[in-house]
Amino acid sequence: MDVTAAARAAAFWAGLHMLLLLVLSALAVRQRRRFQVALGEQGPPEMVHAVRAFGNAAEYIPAGLAAMLILALVAAPAPLVHLAGFSLFAGRLAHAVGLLRSGGASALRSVGMSLTWLAYLGAAVSLLFFAIP
Repeated sequence: MDVTAAARAAAFWAGLHMLLLLVLSALAVRQRRRFQVALGEQGPPEMVHAVRAFGNAAEYIPAGLAAMLILALVAAPAPLVHLAGFSLFAGRLAHAVGLLRSGGASALRSVGMSLTWLAYLGAAVSLLFFAIP
């Protein structure tokens, strides 16, 4: 089976994003156990921040990974897939760290959202470009 460089790039970023989700999930579970909260987002701020850090990542990552997969399927250049993957990963990581430190507004959360939206915009424009015959 001949796998393209773009497909390998998509696989690389999918793997990293899954590891990020796993780490954020483990942090949320640890806080739930610590504060004995089985369901929901009630509880001390540390627990709420951990749950939302995972939740926010889980909300944004799937669409980004889908875009990278489709870019690979339409034979987009691998550097384009890497750029989308890096922007999304850096954005989600920065946002999660900012949220875990404080629930309020922070530079890391702002940078994280900006990078995430940049990844979404770049992937969307690229997908539209490759959709034109």
